[in-house]
Amino acid sequence: MPELSSADHGTSPPRVTIPRHYNAAYDLIQRNLKAGRAQKTAYIDDQGSYSFGELAERVNRFGNVLIGMGLEAENRVMLCLLDTIDFPTAFLGSIQAGIVPIAANTLLTSADYDFMLGDSRAKALVVSEALWPAFAPIIAKHKTLRHVVVSGSDGKGHPRLGDLMKDASASFEAAATTCDDFCFWLYSSGSTGTPKGTVHLHSHLIQTAELYGKAILGIREDDLVFSAAKLFFAYGLGNGLTFPLSVGATTVLMAERPTPQAVFQRLRQHQPTIFYGVPTLYAALLASPDMPRRVDLPRLRMCTSAGEALPADIGRRWTESLGVEILDGIGSTEMLHIFLSNRSGEVRYGTTGKPVPGYAVRLIGEDGNPVPPGEIGELQINGPSSAAMYWNSREKSRHTFMGDWTRSGDKYIETADGYFQYCGRSDDMLKVSGIYVSPFEVEGALMTHESVLEAAVVAHADTDELIKPKAYVVLKAGIEPTDALREALKVHVKEKLAPYKYPRWFEFVPELPKTATGKIQRFKLR
Repeated sequence: MPELSSADHGTSPPRVTIPRHYNAAYDLIQRNLKAGRAQKTAYIDDQGSYSFGELAERVNRFGNVLIGMGLEAENRVMLCLLDTIDFPTAFLGSIQAGIVPIAANTLLTSADYDFMLGDSRAKALVVSEALWPAFAPIIAKHKTLRHVVVSGSDGKGHPRLGDLMKDASASFEAAATTCDDFCFWLYSSGSTGTPKGTVHLHSHLIQTAELYGKAILGIREDDLVFSAAKLFFAYGLGNGLTFPLSVGATTVLMAERPTPQAVFQRLRQHQPTIFYGVPTLYAALLASPDMPRRVDLPRLRMCTSAGEALPADIGRRWTESLGVEILDGIGSTEMLHIFLSNRSGEVRYGTTGKPVPGYAVRLIGEDGNPVPPGEIGELQINGPSSAAMYWNSREKSRHTFMGDWTRSGDKYIETADGYFQYCGRSDDMLKVSGIYVSPFEVEGALMTHESVLEAAVVAHADTDELIKPKAYVVLKAGIEPTDALREALKVHVKEKLAPYKYPRWFEFVPELPKTATGKIQRFKLR
């Protein structure tokens, strides 16, 4: 089992020592059984609750399902699952079997999943019944996809997960993996809009649990946690799976979208001690007339935020309302979880805090040299949970993963006393509700509308200082700009792309600013 130790000197950052022969899922399950938690509740979802013993049995059964299908070590299985007990079951069951799960964003389109299935060459797909329509038109074309399993009451012509697990053995011997074996993938959007398969190792999950979950959150066995950020996010995966399993805490899962009403219902019903959100959600909760008071949530002791920069005003209003701090931080799919964070009792709203123990950061200027405090530089990270590579993307891997250092693509300033302030993206990417959006992809969708001649999409802050897409559109000759056309363009983009990517604002202009070579100068529009 991994051990947390100090490095060579007392002033050095902590280091997690992981044995060579190591299986991440086996560790996260067995540590709870060995601690006598077999009867303790591990998960609560919309259908019921499940003990650590029941979770272990489900994980074993799923591993046997995969082996029974003929899948072998290092084969890949795509998981497109809502937040129910089936997610940790399939995710951990795959890993324990030495098979590599790919946790897919449940908000994407058929075209996105088509690319991911082809790029990954996944041999199996496990998909929630509610998400099946996005896969139905595309699975027949993927010859490497041998098995489709549906989580739900209607298998849509394919085996149901519940039936397969019921018939599988509850005993399973974990695969003899090493700490450096490929463990799981998460797809990260790139500047071109094409997702990149981000490959993580068996050692990475527990690193984030020890260095952030325990050292920053102070998560413990008696905690009950609820993450509005879903498990398919790197952020949500740590929140709702790695961290609670590392200490034996209980986790509440929610399959539906995190609307204020849905979130309030879980907060009031289950009374979590730790709540994980994103800035857009915190703003929506504060704006709701149903926002609870401190007396309504007496057990809540900590909240966290990531995915995009938390506006200082939202943090202050949340603390004033509930008496609980939000620990704002930044992580990434590439680093798996948060590496810069505010700390309890030391929160400074408007900053992303300081480096998480075990991680080092640096700010690099345009000349490739470190910049002094007070000057803007690109944030780079050195830490033990950095991904091994992007799958099938050699050049992008070389650009991002530079030996010990990983490029974030974010611009920051370090204050004189060591806090880091976010200044924006190094490229033109937008982050909307914690999810990267490529302006090129949105522009491409707009250009397919019959009235649009040219389009440029940039980041724009709403009244809560949260980033959303704004489109500058040049119409074809003879087309008049109207409010009806604005609404039609919104609908058009929603039909072409995942709905959260649509522009919230449209400005019709006679021309777009461009360089001499014809490239759009988005910085002028911003």
